[in-house]
Amino acid sequence: MPDFYPPRLNPVFARLCQSLAPLVADVEYRLRLQVDTADLDRLAALHDHRLLLLPNHPSHHDWLAVFLLSARLGDLFHYLAAYEQFTHPTGWLLQAIGAYSVKRGMGDRASIAFTLDLLTQERCRLVVFPEGGYSFQNDTVMPFRPGPVQLAFQAINRLVKQGAPPPDFYAVPLSLKYRYRGNMQPAIHDTLLRLERALGIQGQGDCYQRLLAVADCVLDQFEQSYGVPVQAVVESAGQTSERSPSPDRNERIQTIKRHVLQTCEQQLGLTPAPQDPLRERVYRIQNAVNARADSQTEVVETSELWSNDAIQTAAARLLNFDAIYDGYVAANPTPERFLDTLTRLERSVFSIDQPPPKGDRRVIIRVGDPLNLKDFFTAYTQNRQKTLKQVTETLRDRVQANV
Repeated sequence: MPDFYPPRLNPVFARLCQSLAPLVADVEYRLRLQVDTADLDRLAALHDHRLLLLPNHPSHHDWLAVFLLSARLGDLFHYLAAYEQFTHPTGWLLQAIGAYSVKRGMGDRASIAFTLDLLTQERCRLVVFPEGGYSFQNDTVMPFRPGPVQLAFQAINRLVKQGAPPPDFYAVPLSLKYRYRGNMQPAIHDTLLRLERALGIQGQGDCYQRLLAVADCVLDQFEQSYGVPVQAVVESAGQTSERSPSPDRNERIQTIKRHVLQTCEQQLGLTPAPQDPLRERVYRIQNAVNARADSQTEVVETSELWSNDAIQTAAARLLNFDAIYDGYVAANPTPERFLDTLTRLERSVFSIDQPPPKGDRRVIIRVGDPLNLKDFFTAYTQNRQKTLKQVTETLRDRVQANV
């Protein structure tokens, strides 16, 4: 397979896909777009400028939501997408509508070089999901990676070195929020029932109590499957005696993540980087496993638990539970939050990447106030890290404010 999949944007074909997208989204994905005229006007006002579009990433269908937005605008975008998406039979379709690949967790020189070239073009429209992966949470936004904004500043710098004044270059925060369009209580009940049967537990109490019972069972299985030491769980939960029946779930979650990350890194000979976000460490683990498989060599393993396939499974589970925390549903027990959490549990218990939609949905897209990166360029040349952090956090906050 190639190291890099470039975009092969076919404007005629892409516009045909745009015309069909609302019907396909409604029938196949049970999804409809809702966007106010004021938000469309805000984007239309930037028609003649370079745009870096930065949406949150709560679900597998966010790419479709943004593609529906491009259709509503009557514009064509480029999309930065995970390399793995292009290894599927439909990868050519992504390229034809303007998507190209990036290998996450490593310095993908080909993708970075193409992105810089793209960002220097007039009227560039590039969509990047700066959370770096799915959050699987409809109401919260994970920290943004600074890479997209950094590349935009580098593109401005390149143009300045060529003798041009700093151009207008707008970073646009896009907020995606999903809402179900009907009564979701039957879907919540049915999903809980399937999980309870698969785990061999008897559902008792209301839906939230049943959800907690399922979650506790999954945590128990994780602790047993990955050999999480009992003492580690006890210490994380602040216990001084034997493990209590229900230690703090958030501490248990963090203990499992920490143990699995450290063990995977140890098995692969990677230097632990506890200061880095979990997602970045997981991507390095996945890349190391792929490299080991490609070289057809196998490191001596302590058990079958840490074979190549098992490490890949563990990595996927870590990503699945990256942003999860106990209390997400209790704080606001909406159908969306229930089903966010149940979908995570389904992915883990049934080993399926994309459980089918639970009902008819609408995706609401709001356009936050854009930042003109030209206004920050002088500050960037004087203190890159501080300016990158400031701009990136501001964009993330604007996405969260509209979610």
